[in-house]
Amino acid sequence: MSKKPSFNQLIGQASEPVLVDFYADWCGPCKAMAPELQKVASELGDRLKVIKINVDRHQQLAQQYRVQSIPALLLFKGGQVVWRTAGAMSASQLKAQLGKFV
Repeated sequence: MSKKPSFNQLIGQASEPVLVDFYADWCGPCKAMAPELQKVASELGDRLKVIKINVDRHQQLAQQYRVQSIPALLLFKGGQVVWRTAGAMSASQLKAQLGKFV
């Protein structure tokens, strides 16, 4: 049985950029964002990895990256945050924002 990789391993060892969605189950805009993120993940699949982090379960990570409102999207390259935004947006808006990084 293999151990799940840590957050730092996921963002630091990935060859492609990693988009992290900080969300909560009770958050309406987060729920609206989920299908948009799925579209982006399927369209940019091999050039981008998407992971979701529940802020209620991972409060320390949310604090570490200064997540103050959700949904919050942070893009990591080589373990470093290279782009961030908060609030819901469409898949096309998100792809336009990520275009210069992926």
